[in-house]
Amino acid sequence: MDETTAQHAGEEHQPRGLAERLNWLRAGVLGANDGIVSVAAVLVGVAGASTDNGPIITAGTAAAIGGAISMALGEYVSVSSSADAQKALIEKERHELETMPEAELEELAGIYRAKGLSPHTARRVALELTEHDALKAHLEVELNLAEDEVLSPWHAAFASAAAFTIGAVLPFLTAVLLPGPFKIPVTFAAVMVALAITGAAGAWLGGARMLRPTVRVLIGGAAALAATFAIGSWLGTSGMF
Repeated sequence: MDETTAQHAGEEHQPRGLAERLNWLRAGVLGANDGIVSVAAVLVGVAGASTDNGPIITAGTAAAIGGAISMALGEYVSVSSSADAQKALIEKERHELETMPEAELEELAGIYRAKGLSPHTARRVALELTEHDALKAHLEVELNLAEDEVLSPWHAAFASAAAFTIGAVLPFLTAVLLPGPFKIPVTFAAVMVALAITGAAGAWLGGARMLRPTVRVLIGGAAALAATFAIGSWLGTSGMF
């Protein structure tokens, strides 16, 4: 394979790795956003019924721990399914290379012909790639997948739980540490600032304009806090809490 083709292959591999890192960052931002909104909603709801720190700490701790575990389990199951599918594709490709190598070689050459290479050059590239690492060549060209890049469900679960917990820290601290009259307004303001940051970060990572996604996140967060505060206040004044 000539230097130009090798350089092109390297350029194709780099954006894929970058895209995967951006996906992880985007997932982290979304996890933090969930932690901010869900825990803040619980805290504001309880604070609407009672300004006593006991129930607020208990509810906030339960919401943070339960939410982090739920996020981790959901991410683990989701990524495990994706990883199983990736492993199945790798095994299928390995089996086909062992049982029908000539057909696989022709398939690889056909892909390069479809990319615009002449039949002679396409076959030469396919031959050299196959001699170097047949499985790697087929996985990258056919499936845009690398054998050593199979997703780790444990890493995903830990990252999701950590992001959720980090997001939950801000509303938890403001609701617990501030005196009674300031708990709800300062928590609300802090949550809005945090949501604006995560909304803008998520839009930037996704390559979108920041204003509309950020406004959507702020409206959703404000609605969640307002609803839980209203319900908490109603329960507190009705004597049910």
